[in-house]
Amino acid sequence: MSLKDLQEKRGRLVTQAREALNEITANTDEARSAELDARHDAIMADFDKVENLLEREQKLAEIEKRFEDRAAEERAKKRPVSDGEARGQEDGDRPEYREVFHKFIAGGADLGELSAEERAVLKAGVQSTKEFRTQTTSATAGGYTVPVELANFIVKSMKAWGPMYDEDICTVISTSGGNVINIPTVDDTSKSGAKHTEGTALTDDGSEDVVFGNKELSAYVYDTEFVKFSMELAADSIFNMESLLGGLLGERLGRIANRELTIGDGAGDPNGVVTASSLGKTAAAVAAVTYDEIIDLVHSVDPAYRTSPKVRFMFNDLTLAALRKLKDGDGRYIWTAGDVQNGVPGTILGYRYSINQAMSNLATGNKTMLFGDFGKYFVRKVGSPVIGVMRERFWPDLGIAGLIRFDGELGDTGAVKHLIQA
Repeated sequence: MSLKDLQEKRGRLVTQAREALNEITANTDEARSAELDARHDAIMADFDKVENLLEREQKLAEIEKRFEDRAAEERAKKRPVSDGEARGQEDGDRPEYREVFHKFIAGGADLGELSAEERAVLKAGVQSTKEFRTQTTSATAGGYTVPVELANFIVKSMKAWGPMYDEDICTVISTSGGNVINIPTVDDTSKSGAKHTEGTALTDDGSEDVVFGNKELSAYVYDTEFVKFSMELAADSIFNMESLLGGLLGERLGRIANRELTIGDGAGDPNGVVTASSLGKTAAAVAAVTYDEIIDLVHSVDPAYRTSPKVRFMFNDLTLAALRKLKDGDGRYIWTAGDVQNGVPGTILGYRYSINQAMSNLATGNKTMLFGDFGKYFVRKVGSPVIGVMRERFWPDLGIAGLIRFDGELGDTGAVKHLIQA
């Protein structure tokens, strides 16, 4: 299906989803409402599939264009710079038809890469009146000589792994060395002044002294282990294996960083934001959440944090799906498809949200939702992730591996709170 067809189908699905919702009114009977609900869910599921197909088609088109541009550059480099060079052969060295044909077909060349003389030889052979026997691509009739065609692109499976390594969400501290960083903390929110009585001495018993604390940021190292690949694969593959494997290992490093910064236990690992957060709300159900519970979670965080530019919700995609299905007392969706163009709500109670697939699903005892000021979560990055290729150790083969150094800690446990299932 073409991009145009997919875009048209997406538009139709949006219209159908809206029509299904509009049919649900206060007078709609329960059976009809259930039918319309099921229809809406099915339409939105199709919508998500079309969106994914559009993204894949667009990415594939970009990749194909890059390969076409690269092939054009290589052809331009190989093309003779003058007719004099093309006429450099002696008459006695004039190429035979079969040699030119093999270069053209088996060598993967095109007419632009052939010299004028080679094109003339090829043309003469095609126009020859000699007898031609038909050899087919079937097994012994010629099929064994036909190479297997390999597409010049690779289908790579994707899986979301953000967003805790993102400096737009957390506070990032980048350093060149891995020495421990101490972050002083103070929580004086429980203290206040008192009414003074004229003529009495001020109390000086130390009970109102300010208490300071300390958080540490270390530099934990994670690696991908070595991935070995043969010299032959490196030389013969249509892809640059170092670049391909390097990109995949880079994603592995991003995946482990996000996981540890989310659910790390703080013992020889980062103190993940879920682990470090404090309790904000306990849900009544083991595998569901209500709109009232989301409101309670928001208001469990002090208003001082709720004005931060980095305040937000965080949960995984299945939790978002459950939130999208929440309905009011009349059976209407609380978020009526949100932004109709995208099919999902852009904010929840006016606050942004981030999808983090390292967080737990809606199940007994799981911490499934976070809310608060993520600017109070500090991510310490030591240098940049490193991808290295080892040649001598595995000679004649090669090995590639990646390393990353980081740590994370929540500076103020009251800044981010979690909702836990019953």
